[in-house]
Amino acid sequence: MILGEIRKVGNSLVVTVPAEEAEALEVREGDLVAMDIQKAEVRPVLRPDLRKLAEESWERNQDGYRYLAGR
Repeated sequence: MILGEIRKVGNSLVVTVPAEEAEALEVREGDLVAMDIQKAEVRPVLRPDLRKLAEESWERNQDGYRYLAGR
């Protein structure tokens, strides 16, 4: 899956394709392409070992974290 950004150009919306993806797919300006457009949500995902550490830290320190969040 390629993630592209929608921008406004004149009265139209355009999707940008990263240059390295265009090169890998051998597509050039003016080529006809097929797209299946869906709104994407990108969220960081912690490695399992880091997630475990974060959850353990939360259990030990959640009162402090909640206090800091309100500042």
